[in-house]
Amino acid sequence: MTTMNKSLIHLLLVCCGTGCVANGAREVYQALKDNLTSDDKTVLAATTSARATGCHGLCAQGPFVRILPEDITYCRVKAADIPEIVEKTLQQGEVVKRLLFRDRQKKALVQGQNDIPFYRRQTRVALRNVGLIDPSSLQDYLERGGYRALEKSLLDMRPEQVIEEIIKSGLRGRGGGGFPTGLKWKACAATPAQPRYIICNGDEGDPGAFMDESIMEGDPHSVLEGMIIAAYAVGASNGFIYVRDEYAQSVASLQKAIEEAENHGFLGENILGSGLSFNIEIVRGGGAFVCGEETALIASIEGHVGEPRDKYVFPSEKGLWGQPTIINNVETWANIPVIMERGASWFTSLGTEGSKGTKVFSLVGKVANTGLVEVPMGTTLREIIFDIGGGVPKGRSFKAVQTGGPSGGCIPSQLLDLKVDFDSLSQAGSMMGSGGLIVMDDRTCMVEVARYYLSFLAGESCGKCVPCREGIKCLLEILNRICHGQGEIEDLELMEDIADTMQQASLCALGRTASNPVLSTLRYFREEYLEHIEGQRCPAGICRELSEFWIDPAICTGCGLCLPRCPAEGIKGEKKQAHWIESDKCIRCGECIDSCSFQAIKVK
Repeated sequence: MTTMNKSLIHLLLVCCGTGCVANGAREVYQALKDNLTSDDKTVLAATTSARATGCHGLCAQGPFVRILPEDITYCRVKAADIPEIVEKTLQQGEVVKRLLFRDRQKKALVQGQNDIPFYRRQTRVALRNVGLIDPSSLQDYLERGGYRALEKSLLDMRPEQVIEEIIKSGLRGRGGGGFPTGLKWKACAATPAQPRYIICNGDEGDPGAFMDESIMEGDPHSVLEGMIIAAYAVGASNGFIYVRDEYAQSVASLQKAIEEAENHGFLGENILGSGLSFNIEIVRGGGAFVCGEETALIASIEGHVGEPRDKYVFPSEKGLWGQPTIINNVETWANIPVIMERGASWFTSLGTEGSKGTKVFSLVGKVANTGLVEVPMGTTLREIIFDIGGGVPKGRSFKAVQTGGPSGGCIPSQLLDLKVDFDSLSQAGSMMGSGGLIVMDDRTCMVEVARYYLSFLAGESCGKCVPCREGIKCLLEILNRICHGQGEIEDLELMEDIADTMQQASLCALGRTASNPVLSTLRYFREEYLEHIEGQRCPAGICRELSEFWIDPAICTGCGLCLPRCPAEGIKGEKKQAHWIESDKCIRCGECIDSCSFQAIKVK
């Protein structure tokens, strides 16, 4: 629960994360302010405060309005709902039941956010302030304990003690590589060269990922505080936050936070009287996926083409402009203040032996409760997808989950009890990555999934090294042929050989991991490749040249839902009688099968 001003009776938190904004959250917030400042609500306005916050997490149910201290959470709020909320809840103390979250499993309404299953099973560390504070307000951050860790580090600890605390915490980089953060800092501090630099990697480019974006927009000061602590620990005087150009709101939020931190002595000269001088500058990236790789990112900051470099010498020894450089991603930086304030032993109490703490995931795809999830390392995929995510909607069955972004792997249903940590995911043929979790149901073609990710990577590869450039191109050509019914059995072994070469010889992590979608789908869904090649059939009904649909008359109720969804008008039948598909008209788009609530439409 957030700290409230004692003079306030109500604190209203309006989610203005990107997803909610797209659904009208700004209009909701404005309507709330307008209602509270109207002439007949003077007294109410004096005791009520509204905050535009970062992402609350449960994006599928937004926009949110959360009312404290009662902890009443309203979902899918529209601007037109605000007068009713003000009158009934704020003035009369009544709950507007139609706006509450409905627990589908228990078939009951849930009033408090912490009682919603999606939130109840989470442990928020990196996201501790997101959704509870106004990101544009330094005061809000301070009321939540902001900059106490910085004060403790600068005034009560020596730099080497700070580094040792981070080492003891077991914190591993949350950007994908999972390298121990404290060891990186120690190596940088031990390098005699000066100056030294601190970089925050905010170039989040994975499809469907928005973990770092939500922290930058919803709690920017936590990122700054983490960077300043690192600057003290390694002796750096300048830092950079590299943000992809598409994240305009993140840039605005960070810029505001930097200005406020400078005005209050947390950035600039002689911070808190400690003798430390440190400044932070924002650099906007051009949107290249490869710039998420740290050496390509460094090259981009230097004004060069964003291409990876051979890391025979690590950036901690020779990075930005050839100087010792610490580079961590947004989520990693957000963990630093809470570790320094609460101690390494507290952080190590969360997670597994090799993966300490929590991890933030963007849970998207064919799952009921899409949104931001933060759980202790070691939480199983089943818990995340079904207990938190609410499972697969529309009565369909779970098939796989993609972890680690486009360079990650697809994990099948038989591994749903796999613990989510660095080592377990790697052993399963996938990776942690930055934290994307894309859920797939039985209407997903795994061959097409591999083809999609290779198509994405083909456009994002910098082309500098041959194994990556040509390897991705060759894999994509083969996958295109298989999806069009032109594949051969020999193609499967050929793809594995190409993938092995890419893993061994590519210059950077993008090339070395680009084949993971292919290898993981071949490993767990090989029969689906064989169906495409030998059976000339796409079992999921996605690849048009290999799909044919029919309606099972024993299941079809004649509800007619599929009729208006067919763009070719190829479905016939009377109401309440079994329908059929005219094969000569069918364009194999799959709209009918997606619209059928009874799963009566099958793939031949």
